[in-house]
Amino acid sequence: MTREAALQPTLWRTCRVLANRTRLRVFGCLVQRSPRTVSSVASRLGLSIPVASQSLRALEARGLLSARRAGRYVEYRLNAATTGIVPVLVPALRSAFRQTTSPVDSVFKLTTAFTHPRRIEIFRTLKRQARTLGEMRTEFRISMPALCRHLAKLKRRGFIVQGCGRYLATNPCDQLGRALARLTDQ
Repeated sequence: MTREAALQPTLWRTCRVLANRTRLRVFGCLVQRSPRTVSSVASRLGLSIPVASQSLRALEARGLLSARRAGRYVEYRLNAATTGIVPVLVPALRSAFRQTTSPVDSVFKLTTAFTHPRRIEIFRTLKRQARTLGEMRTEFRISMPALCRHLAKLKRRGFIVQGCGRYLATNPCDQLGRALARLTDQ
C-alpha cells in the first residue's frame, strides 16, 4: 500500500465519525457559517471547549474539515479538497443540512448504514447482483445471525430491499444516500 493510499480516508471510518450526533451538530454549525473557531462552535452549540475541539479534530481527521491557524486561534471550515471521498461527501452533507428538517437525525441514520466494513462489502456485492441469504453466507463466510444483522441495518436505512428470497441494492432517493452508495465503490 502506498503512503498516499494509506492516508485516504475510508468510508466506514468516516461514517463512524459522522455517526455521532454531537459531531453532526458541529458539522451543521460550520454549514451555517464558515470558518469558525473552536470557541465560536462551543458557544453556538452550548458545548464545552474540549468537546467542541475534539469533535472538530475528529471531523478534520476524516478530511471533512480543514483547519487554519489564525494567530492564537484555529479556524475550521468545510473542506474543499478535490480528491478522495471529500468532493462527493461534503457537498452531499451540506445539502442534507440545508434541505432536511431534522438533518442530524437524517444524516445519523444514513451514515450508520456504513459504519462497518462488512456492510460496505455486502452492499457492494448486492449492487452487482441480487443474492439469497445462503449465497451471501457462503460468499462472506460469516454466521447467519451476523449476516442478518448487517442486512437488517442496510434494509432499515433504505439501501437494500428484499423480495422473492433475494436481496438487492437500491438507489437511495436523497443526495446523501446516493453519495454514500457511490462511495462504496472507492
